[in-house]
Amino acid sequence: VLTTGALVAPVLIKLGVPAVKAAAAIAMGAIYGMIAPPINIPAMIIGGGIDMPYVGFALPLLVCTIPLAIFSALLLVYPSLKRGAGDEEELENELRRMEETPLSARLLLPVVLLAVLMTGEQLLPSVWPALGMPVNFLLASFSGLVTGRRFNFLDASTEALNEAIPVLGILMGVGMFIQIMTLIGVQGFLVVSVLALPAWLMYLGMATSIPLFGAVSAFGAASVLGVPFLLALLGRNEIMVGSALSLLAGLGDLMPPTALAGIFAAQVVGEENYFNVLRHCLIPAFVTALWAVFVILNANTVMSYLP
Repeated sequence: VLTTGALVAPVLIKLGVPAVKAAAAIAMGAIYGMIAPPINIPAMIIGGGIDMPYVGFALPLLVCTIPLAIFSALLLVYPSLKRGAGDEEELENELRRMEETPLSARLLLPVVLLAVLMTGEQLLPSVWPALGMPVNFLLASFSGLVTGRRFNFLDASTEALNEAIPVLGILMGVGMFIQIMTLIGVQGFLVVSVLALPAWLMYLGMATSIPLFGAVSAFGAASVLGVPFLLALLGRNEIMVGSALSLLAGLGDLMPPTALAGIFAAQVVGEENYFNVLRHCLIPAFVTALWAVFVILNANTVMSYLP
């Protein structure tokens, strides 16, 4: 939301998309991006709960996210673009301003380096060092020092840390909450209760409880509820079910009071009340939950069509 969303939001607004709809599109895109391959932390958490390795998730995750991303874009962005409500003169001025600064292929160095580091570990595991995601992003960030406009590294790092501290505080509080739940036995109670649900009620509970618990943390929802639901659905393809459950967990980033995706998307477009953004996310979120349940119900059939 804070990286790509900050780049996309001004463009969408100048093309005539209302700010709140642009923020809603960014929020939904951020959720689908979190679930899309190659990295899906909720799916890793769910798989880790049943000792299932994070292998073979790429295509199932694409099935879960690509149709929804297209639907959300058509719903939130396309109508405004079709009406042509943007200011053409302002767009032309912006294009002229961009032409004044020559662009070079060197600007792509951080992105290319990150792609090489991420794919190298998977394609050449025997010879490529396993650096890990934090180091990969750190090296790609350092390469930005020799590309594009010069900037003060210390000031940029300080500003980035100041923006990240509120998020880190939320995640620390959520982590402590989940650990206390586990310590006093609430997590075990939830697992037993989920496994005791009748079949017809399980899917309704799945589509509602996982996103609602995600108001605390999407990662916490994957750990506390995703694992027992996956255990209750062992008759279906575990990879496809785990992918769909991670999609439901991702919806937790839209649930207040945390609503991280909605809050940051509202900040990007300058909207003070993030509930105005969440209001436009209701239909995409509802369709996302329905799609996740549909994928779970037809997990074996969907996997049979994938190579």
